[in-house]
Amino acid sequence: MKAVLLDRITEGKDIVLSEFPIPAVRPGWALVKVRAFGLNHSEKLLRLNEIRANYIQKPIIPGIECVGEVADPSDSGFAVGQKIVALMGGMGRSFHGSYAEYALLPRRIVFAVESELPWEALGAVPETYFTAWGSLFECLHLTAEDTLLIRGATCALGYAAIQISKALGCRVIATTHRENKLPLLAEADEALLDNGKLTGRVHGVTKALDLIGPRNLKDTLTAVEKGGFVCQTGLLGGVYTLNGFDPIKDIPNGVYLTGFFSNYPTQQIIDEIFAFLNERRLKPKVGRTFRLEEIREAILAQDGGSVDGKIVVQLNG
Repeated sequence: MKAVLLDRITEGKDIVLSEFPIPAVRPGWALVKVRAFGLNHSEKLLRLNEIRANYIQKPIIPGIECVGEVADPSDSGFAVGQKIVALMGGMGRSFHGSYAEYALLPRRIVFAVESELPWEALGAVPETYFTAWGSLFECLHLTAEDTLLIRGATCALGYAAIQISKALGCRVIATTHRENKLPLLAEADEALLDNGKLTGRVHGVTKALDLIGPRNLKDTLTAVEKGGFVCQTGLLGGVYTLNGFDPIKDIPNGVYLTGFFSNYPTQQIIDEIFAFLNERRLKPKVGRTFRLEEIREAILAQDGGSVDGKIVVQLNG
């Protein structure tokens, strides 16, 4: 099969497809014929930095999510040809991921799905919508009465969060640090240019989804109302830890800070997400679709930030 293999730090321009054996199925795992997968910031971090870590199996096929059909179910209980989504749980780090024609995946991260979405749209769902769903409902306990601030909203996760929260009935304030991307936030009730300081510029915010990360987290905490919740999910700001953070002083009284770690999907949550999408007839925002043979171009587009919405790689039948 054709696959991307990484064994060292790899710039987008150096990505190539290699020939690799189709994995041999084994108990507890299912062989999946990959139909589509989305590109994620996590995979960029892997190939530009984390690949050096000793805990990464090398060479590794990256890719933390995919959609496809079961090619060989082994003892998983799936049927040959069954439509599935798979994500996280060590995928593309502890074992080979989805940048390939086939993926051998542990049963615990493979989930049956019923959806009429075409493969390219379905490929935009798993990690992005699972993370948005968990952040909004498990962490923020979002309700229709909330005013939600989404900081760093012009990314696939941001668009998904806007779509879900607006479908729920929330008022949404969305931000970007690029003025030319403000029109992309038209679905939100208010779009703001983020200059790094939102405290005093937004009012009535009861819930906040911070996709920038530690770089602006302290400001997000003071931008919400007393009793508000802040969920820090993304790391778009390029700062990964917050040195000198003092929880007693830096978290305002009566404000709640949480974070969503997307490593533990379940069939129940996947079912809830697709029920929500189906009932409200929501379609993921796909920025651009590439073929597997164009994986280098897809990754260069990701690195250059030239695509608005989820980048999806679709494989031929």
